Amino acid sequence: MQDFLHVTGMVLKSIPVGEYDRAVTILTTGKGKISAFARNARKQNNRFMAAVSPFCFGTFKLYAGRNSYTMAEAEISNYFEKLREDLEGACYGMYFLEVADFYTRENNDDAEMLKLLYQSLRALLHKNLDNRLVRLVFECKAMAVNGEFPGVPGDMELSESAAYTLKFIADTPAEKLYTFTVTQSVLTELQAVSEKYRERIWGHHFRSLEMLDLLPVK
Repeated sequence: MQDFLHVTGMVLKSIPVGEYDRAVTILTTGKGKISAFARNARKQNNRFMAAVSPFCFGTFKLYAGRNSYTMAEAEISNYFEKLREDLEGACYGMYFLEVADFYTRENNDDAEMLKLLYQSLRALLHKNLDNRLVRLVFECKAMAVNGEFPGVPGDMELSESAAYTLKFIADTPAEKLYTFTVTQSVLTELQAVSEKYRERIWGHHFRSLEMLDLLPVK
């Protein structure tokens, strides 16, 4: 009898394979980042066609092959359709997916990273939140979740509000992160800190940032 693996997760990447298949990367709660094939997912009206796109969050039923899993069933609870329809939001979202892909590994306990990713995508849909704020919160919290956030920098002069915000980001659960706004001046301070830490800690070129850089500055 075939053994199945049931996971909850989000599709980070989906690439075409062969004539009709797709290879997907899923960030899951229990197995970290895993790869799976969705057979015939590019065929018209195939049951996996909509379920294997980036941002899809739900439960996946998989069975193990020699080198990867194959998808048997998928039940999507959130497609993030509105995010896909918004160019700016989609660009930020794709960047978040790329960062999550960069940080996570197979068989790791990445439940907190998945939770952060999900809440951050939801925050991009919040009309009262500046996407630039959502981005720097996501960046700093991603570092904190993975034990790499240095805290308030000692070599930069920050306002009391900016320093407090950084501590709040590091210490607050993902579900309660996006409950505040900041002034433009504080946002500028926080962006400088996040950029400094990205270059020092990540040192990685994210392709999705190229698209973000093309967006008009608010």
